[in-house]
Amino acid sequence: MTDDQLSGSCLCGRIRWRARAPMRAISACHCTQCRKWTGHFGAFTGIALADVDIDGEDAITWYRASPIARRGFCATCGSTLFWQPDAEPRLAIAAGSIDGPSGLVLDRHIFCADKGDYYAIEPGVPQFAGDD
Repeated sequence: MTDDQLSGSCLCGRIRWRARAPMRAISACHCTQCRKWTGHFGAFTGIALADVDIDGEDAITWYRASPIARRGFCATCGSTLFWQPDAEPRLAIAAGSIDGPSGLVLDRHIFCADKGDYYAIEPGVPQFAGDD
């Protein structure tokens, strides 16, 4: 499967997505909202909205966590799935929702100034205090 054929789902399978174009490398987000939403830091890839198909959209619960974006999760199993900014036609997709090998790599840590004090970020991948 090539990176423009990646697909994924929530834990219960009620929501499924399929990429029709290459997805960006994975960003690890250490902001307070991602840590509270995922239980640790968030790991997300991304794609243009026009390049992703989503089945089971009626099962997505959207939560407006900030004035600039909303977060989507499965109403049945609670899986963290999406982060969608208001100002751009793109969708960040939780890397953990990808089915099978992705071929994607972690290329940056963002909002490192907000990271939890209970873990260290290993060197080797660029780190940014805020959004890069």
